[in-house]
Amino acid sequence: MKKVIYPLAIASVLILSAFTTFNSTQWKIAEGYSIKFTSPNPSGAFTSLQGNIAFDENNLSASKFEVLVDVESINTGNGLKNRHAKSEKWFDAKKHPTIKFTSSKVTKASIGYELTGIMEIHGIQKEITFPFSFSNNTFTASFEVNRLDYKIGTDEGMQGNASTTLKIDLSVPVTQ
Repeated sequence: MKKVIYPLAIASVLILSAFTTFNSTQWKIAEGYSIKFTSPNPSGAFTSLQGNIAFDENNLSASKFEVLVDVESINTGNGLKNRHAKSEKWFDAKKHPTIKFTSSKVTKASIGYELTGIMEIHGIQKEITFPFSFSNNTFTASFEVNRLDYKIGTDEGMQGNASTTLKIDLSVPVTQ
């Protein structure tokens, strides 16, 4: 009887463990986050961020980032530039009210981590990979985005007035 029970018990444990899922720690975006974009012209920030973040340094394969930035929250420090940025010629905030990022992979990098996923801006989806770090319950990242890749404005008639490449600096404190 023992000869039958032990193999059945071992087989049951193996089968059940195959269906066990690894959960990442769920994080809530806290106050004090920062989404800045800089270039010679324009520079500013977005002031509205929401999303779901599951991240576990010990289980990166179960980590997932889904965040939304409200385009209407753009602030360049100049009301006229803000209205222009929200207009049909640039972000077209009425038609495309959010910037969305959904991760597909999180990996360990030489310094920190790398996040790969789909960035959707102005209705255009592109895969992007960028480095980030996580320390003291704060995610930080710095990367560049070419606005023309997402058909944000054009270079026609710009005569160098608006930079094509924008540096994005993120700082997102989180709580459990």
